[in-house]
Amino acid sequence: MSNIFKASVIIGVSFGINKLLGLARQYFIAAQFGFTPEIDAFNVANNMPDLIFSLFSGGALAMAFIPVFAEYLDVEGRDLSWKLFSKVATLLFTITAVASLGVAWFAPVLVSSPVGVAPGFSPSQQELVVTLLRINLIATLLFSLSGLVTASLQAHKHFLLPAIAPVFYNIGIVFGAVVLAPAMGIFGLMYGVVLGSLLHLVVQIPALLRYTFRFSFSLDVKDPELVKILRLMGPRILTVLFIQMTFLLRDNFASRLEPGSVTALTYGYFIMQVPETLIGTSIAIALLPSLSAFVSKNMQKEFAQALSASIRVLIAASLIASVLVFGVLATLIEYVFDFSASHAELLVMTTYAFMGGLLAHTLMEILVRAFYARQQAVIPMYATLIRTVLFIVLGVMLYQQTGAVGIAAIDSVTVAVEAVILLVLLWPALTNKFEIAKTLWRSIAGSIVGIGIIWGVFSYFHVPVVVQITTAIIAVTAVYVVFVTKEVKLLIKL
Repeated sequence: MSNIFKASVIIGVSFGINKLLGLARQYFIAAQFGFTPEIDAFNVANNMPDLIFSLFSGGALAMAFIPVFAEYLDVEGRDLSWKLFSKVATLLFTITAVASLGVAWFAPVLVSSPVGVAPGFSPSQQELVVTLLRINLIATLLFSLSGLVTASLQAHKHFLLPAIAPVFYNIGIVFGAVVLAPAMGIFGLMYGVVLGSLLHLVVQIPALLRYTFRFSFSLDVKDPELVKILRLMGPRILTVLFIQMTFLLRDNFASRLEPGSVTALTYGYFIMQVPETLIGTSIAIALLPSLSAFVSKNMQKEFAQALSASIRVLIAASLIASVLVFGVLATLIEYVFDFSASHAELLVMTTYAFMGGLLAHTLMEILVRAFYARQQAVIPMYATLIRTVLFIVLGVMLYQQTGAVGIAAIDSVTVAVEAVILLVLLWPALTNKFEIAKTLWRSIAGSIVGIGIIWGVFSYFHVPVVVQITTAIIAVTAVYVVFVTKEVKLLIKL
């Protein structure tokens, strides 16, 4: 087994546990709040702090920081690399704090204005969003530190504790939903978010100590390596801003629709992210340091082979995941959640619309990282800009007629456009292109057979629902592996 595969297994298993906890979290939240205006307000209040975190300390930082930090670690050693970490941490925490204060001050305008996050909510619901948003900014400050810690540990090729950290984040939210919410209502749930963010940071500290972490307060913005990171972060910040704009616009559109639309979009996107994270994110996170090393050492053949193999694996895994979700979701939702028939149907159809973009989402995980490993941050930025403009145009034109399901479908279409653009640009650098096409056709054939198996199980295998779902998943997976045996072997050797 290769180091990348072992790392992706560690990350995937940890993410799997995290997603199971996430599903439990959604179950407890749904049991406590259902599809109420309070939970709509909570979901909207999460998105603005997520924007700040993603811009300065989340996705933007990791993509820009890991390639430079990994290279600096190899050349200069650990002591100097931690000095670089300290400079980045000081600068980004300061920026995040200032941005958080600005959002807290202007929160009423950001929520209620026509271009805000929830202009369609009632005044009392908008006021609740403002209060919850301000509480959530505490979590944003904590994440500004833990996000940098995660990126640093991944640059050291230590993946275990960064992968476990989201599990503790979910534990905090579950605590808020189960223990705090019955007494404090929706505020108890938000305090659970703050607790989870604190646990996310604390659980990674032992790994920092293992690598002889040393922090020294420094704000040297002229440091050449810091400037290199900031140069890469500039385009990445714009890229993440464009992505987050689609989330904010999604809430803006949904707030004008029937009650529960925001929650259906939030839950549906979360369900789609379960396979996306297990398949795409786990492999992409494990692969980025190696891709960066291949580029820095001018190992173009190895770069192309690793990227091509990853694409084949993601195609095979994404299609079977889509088949399984399409096949069992409606039955699972009906069995697990006590939603009304209309809310259950809305959630299922919205999730189906998001699942249409699963393959594109998983491919994006690796395609974007390939460009950042090459330190070509501008190309993904322009591709995401095209996606965002297309989302805005289609959303404004269609959201009222198509509702939450249409908004989710527009998201899937636009992310597919972005994935195609990046894949076309990377296509000359790939190897075994004919094998990629063969992987796609074999995966489609296996998916068609899988659909037939699911239909047969639910039509003729009259047993309890749990047994039906389990049987369908096991049978489909077992048969599908026969079609993609080559990709399974590729994954192990990746």
